[in-house]
Amino acid sequence: MRVVPLLLFISAAFAQSWQPNVTNAKFESRAYSGDLRAQIQASAATTWFGYAVKSVRNNNDDGCWNSPDGRWLEDEKKGGWPAAKPSRPVALEGTDAIAILFRVDNNRVEKIRVFPISCPVDAGGLPFVWLTAVPAHASLAYLQTFATQSTDQIADAAIFAIAQHDGPEADSTLEQLTRPTQPERTREKSTFWLGASRGARGLAILKQILQTDPSDHVRDKAVFALSISKQPEGLDFLIHAANSDPSAHVRGQALFWLAQKAGKRASDAITNAIENDPDTEVKKKAVFALSQLPKDDGVPKLIEVARTQRNPEVRKQAFFWLGQSQDPRALAFIEQVLTK
Repeated sequence: MRVVPLLLFISAAFAQSWQPNVTNAKFESRAYSGDLRAQIQASAATTWFGYAVKSVRNNNDDGCWNSPDGRWLEDEKKGGWPAAKPSRPVALEGTDAIAILFRVDNNRVEKIRVFPISCPVDAGGLPFVWLTAVPAHASLAYLQTFATQSTDQIADAAIFAIAQHDGPEADSTLEQLTRPTQPERTREKSTFWLGASRGARGLAILKQILQTDPSDHVRDKAVFALSISKQPEGLDFLIHAANSDPSAHVRGQALFWLAQKAGKRASDAITNAIENDPDTEVKKKAVFALSQLPKDDGVPKLIEVARTQRNPEVRKQAFFWLGQSQDPRALAFIEQVLTK
């Protein structure tokens, strides 16, 4: 047997070994049939369906606790541990698989939930059908149908689930969901996860969104996504947005998130906006951004703005944030100005 087929065989066998950590369920395991929609939406009775896919690496199992319903799949029980505590060991290095669960009633998906595969969940006594060996491309294609054609809650959960898939196919799916032809809400939600989960490829797509998306709201979300990306090149794109975005609102938001980054390049970009941006409101947001920098960097720059800025509204803003800082250098400067 050649190496590649052997690796594919091992991968498929490993995928089939993923099992959910579910209790209080009428559990049944079925093989993937080749059509997820037909297989999952074929139940008139209330039933949970689920399967596992390889996920982007998580450092912990916080996903067990951050869902609105906790680990209980049914609403009548909330909080605390499920009926039986997990029998498997706690994974110190997180998990590389997620369980994607669908609550189906009358042949319609009512809810989508996503958990690390090791997370204990309680099915509330309902039937629970676990599908084995579901390929990632089938999962992504099925979830994509919910991203634009469902209620906000289901669509948001579907986009989150897509973003948790490992591999370039998930990047491509999110990129499709951020195209200008998609609904604005879909683009906004997908944009967030590009920064939060998708690494270097997500950063490249965010750059494209900032260059081409016609919506100020979506570009605003792209700026925030850049601020939470762990890719160092994100700072370059933030600075470019602060300098060049056609929307004063987006430029102001980029300046705010730059302030959270701190560092010389960020503070220089903020100072540049105060000096050169044509919009007074953006200049005022830049002054606020200076107030968010570490005091040894921000206070001297605020003093300089208060001393030299020709725009009276911007100077007034600088004085206000100097007063709020309670820094001795700022108070001494204000006292000096008042006693002249």
